[in-house]
Order: sequence, then C-alpha cells, then structure tokens
Amino acid sequence: MIKVCSKYSLDNLPFIPGGRVIALGMFDGLHQGHIDIIKATVRLAENSGLLSCVQTFRNLGKNGEDRLLYTMEERLKMLEEMGVDEMLVLNFPQVKDMSPEEYCKQILFTRTGAAALFAGSDYRYGKDASGDIAFLKDYSKKNMMSLRVIPDRILEGTDRKISTSWLREALSEGDVELASKMCGGRYYSYSGRVVHGKQAGRLMGFPTVNLEVPEDKFVVRRGVYCSRVTLGNRVLFGVTNVGRRPTVEDAVDDVVETFIFDFDEDVYGASIKVELMKFLRPEQAFSSKEELEKAVEDNKAQAREFFSI
Repeated sequence: MIKVCSKYSLDNLPFIPGGRVIALGMFDGLHQGHIDIIKATVRLAENSGLLSCVQTFRNLGKNGEDRLLYTMEERLKMLEEMGVDEMLVLNFPQVKDMSPEEYCKQILFTRTGAAALFAGSDYRYGKDASGDIAFLKDYSKKNMMSLRVIPDRILEGTDRKISTSWLREALSEGDVELASKMCGGRYYSYSGRVVHGKQAGRLMGFPTVNLEVPEDKFVVRRGVYCSRVTLGNRVLFGVTNVGRRPTVEDAVDDVVETFIFDFDEDVYGASIKVELMKFLRPEQAFSSKEELEKAVEDNKAQAREFFSI
C-alpha cells in the first residue's frame, strides 16, 4: 500500500517530537542520484521510528530556463511511491538571502527539528549558494544532528555523473531513452486532466487525447514519440506529439497530443499520464494535411513495431 505523502511549507509544518530525517536538495529530476538520497532517508526514518521529509523549493525564477522537470504534484506522487512521509516546499525568495548559519539554525534546527540529514556532495544553500557540505558537517556536529553525504551516481557504462543539467540536456535533444537510464528506468512523463482540443486529429481519422503543458513545466524536444499512457488502472500505448501543431494551428502554448491505439472513448476531464519512450521525429510544418496524414500513419506503424502490437 502506497503511503500518503503530506506537502507542507514552513508556515504550516507541524512540530514533531523526536524530529525528522531530512533529504536536502531541489530534487527536480528525481534521477538516480536523487533516488539514492531519498531511499537512504526513508530507510533511516523507518528504522528510527521518525518521519522522512524531502525538502525542495518553489519560485526559483520566471523565465523558460527555470521550468521544472516535474510539477510539485508530480513530484509528490513519486515521493509517495518511494515511501516518503513529507515534502517540505521552501519558498525560494523567502530563504535565498539567509546566511548558511541562518539557514541551518532557523530552518533545519528550529523549524524542522532535524534529527538526521542526507545530502549529495554538491549540496549548496544560503545566500549566493555560499553554504557547502563542510559548513553543514560542522554545524551538524555542534548541534547533535547526524549528516550523511551520499556519493555521486555515475551512469553505468560511462564516467559521467548523473545530474539534473545532463537530464535536461538529454530531454532537450529528445533522447528520452538516455533520460530513462538516468532515472533508473522511469520514462519522462506529462500528467494531468484531458482537455478539449481543436478536433483536427479526429477529422483526419486519428482522434487524440490532449494535455496542456503547465507554464512552469519543462518542454522536451518538440516532436513525435512512442508513448505509454496510464488511464486509471489501464496501461495503453500510442503516438504522442509534443509541441504547437504548426500544420493545423501553430499554437502559442505547447500541447501533449496522443493517439492511443485501439481506443476511442470520451475521456475529457480524466486524469492521465503520458510517458515518452522513444523519439521518432521532430515536429514540423507540412505543406498539406495529406502530407501530415501520411507522416502520422508512418509514425503509427513505427510505434506499433516498437511496442510489438
């Protein structure tokens, strides 16, 4: 049974006698390095009879480069699946000008009541990211908090450290298979409620289910992907276009538009998750709807072969 993970801010975080075991970081990509930290946090918390808490941030910035790989709700769901008790969401403008000592004293020691801390070797905090692991080790020792630094995770078959920046780079190139390896086999996904589209696909014989990309969520390389769709308890397969549909609309906002094989149900308003499993081609503007229809049929054939269906 999946444990419920509660989401808190500093303003409503409850006092817990005995303290918490806290994973420190941003944890946006939830890649293998992050997973190592979180699993160690959950393990110690369970063995010690304490609550496990994963710290993250909101309001880091407003430009496109600051879009998050996963929304808060997506991260909350994944943390639940890992057995985490709490997610603490710090408001970045509220803490960004704290000195390292203020950050440790006011947040870790006073507000969260940390009994134990887990972090990666490159964890930074405080004004201008001036706080480092060396300072955290010293502060923890003086204040009776244990600290464990989790080693970097090197991607198998390479000599390169797995990082959120590398994960973003892979997704920007459409390399969802490399991104999946960095995340321990989890494919990058979009989730939310199905919205009404322009019905262009249905008129051309390939009805789709559509998700709008939240304005604060990262956009992968625009194009067509083999995809796996979770709808309730069902797992389905299809072809997904991520982008702005230049042939039929040339929209301003990005949409995740999925044709699901052997499926023609009205699911508007339903919650779905679309995982991108293989990049097929970049999004492009075709000179006619006939060219678009042929490309879609080709992509459907490629996806059927990929999924062996």
